[in-house]
Amino acid sequence: MSTGTRPALTRLVRHLPRAAVAAVAAFALTACGGGSQEAESKPSGSAESAAFPVTVEHKYGSTTIEAEPKKVVTLGLSDQDAVLALGVKPVGSVDWFKEQPYGKWPWTKDKWGSTPPQIVGERDEYNVEKIAALKPDLIIAQYSGMKKEQYDTLSKIAKVVAQPKGHEDYQAPWQDMTRQIGKALGKDAETEKLIAGIDARFKAVRDKHPEWKGKTVTVGEPYEPGKFSAFSPKDPKVIFLSEMGFTTSEKYRAALGKENIADLSVERLDVMEADRTVWLGTPDTEKAMRADPLYKKTKVHQGKRDLFLPYDSPDIGAALSFNTVLSIPYAIDQVVPRLEAIK
Repeated sequence: MSTGTRPALTRLVRHLPRAAVAAVAAFALTACGGGSQEAESKPSGSAESAAFPVTVEHKYGSTTIEAEPKKVVTLGLSDQDAVLALGVKPVGSVDWFKEQPYGKWPWTKDKWGSTPPQIVGERDEYNVEKIAALKPDLIIAQYSGMKKEQYDTLSKIAKVVAQPKGHEDYQAPWQDMTRQIGKALGKDAETEKLIAGIDARFKAVRDKHPEWKGKTVTVGEPYEPGKFSAFSPKDPKVIFLSEMGFTTSEKYRAALGKENIADLSVERLDVMEADRTVWLGTPDTEKAMRADPLYKKTKVHQGKRDLFLPYDSPDIGAALSFNTVLSIPYAIDQVVPRLEAIK
């Protein structure tokens, strides 16, 4: 089956090479020049200043941040959202959806305004020269696959807060990543308010739809004829649905194992059988799937319990993939009515 133009998301997350850091640390440390954006100065007696020093534990140890960060670079694919939500505009960030103008997502458009960040790499590929030129005092890499070698190199440029410890890369809960970011920025109290607000939104959905509790869900994306990706129960997209009351089947969990994404053939569509099956992609994706003879035989298709969500126009798939304190409210508004339409 043909799925039309492939969105950048999954292929970037799954298949981009994990290249070594672009230049040696010595060059980075001697790079001259500053970024195009300067962080707004704050009074020395601000509450944020009083919060420091802070120590943040992470995958590669711990990092002590002595003073309030003035210039922040984010290297996790969605880290910029939490930073923006806490009132800090990163001077540098990484690209993710290459088809989309950076910073044009509905949930962050107003926060970026007319000063988007300098792009300093893609998924787990960082341009050290560009990062050093921005002269950051804090580098954040939460939703990332940063390697120890990269961490060591970047730590010679600035303080680095790597992925949360105790989780596979790209599988830490959004709450954990948000708290790591909030602590690094000296904004613990504000962070807890943001998380509580999102928790309240999910609780409102669960209260309105108790019938969803315990119902199984699967999330996938066709990416070429005869093949699709299934996403881990710990992937942001599945976590989003889980917080509405849904769960995953034992067969689905077994098929994913510790992987964040499993690439399967259509002969394994049995893995995707559930009370609700969510597919991400384009309008062509849905058309091709519904025309596929093997898919027509699935119970979820025959029972009309499948849901096709676009990556853009509207940006539902992107919002689910980010699953941040900024994108979640937008995703709830877009997804809940579509789930409600499935009887």
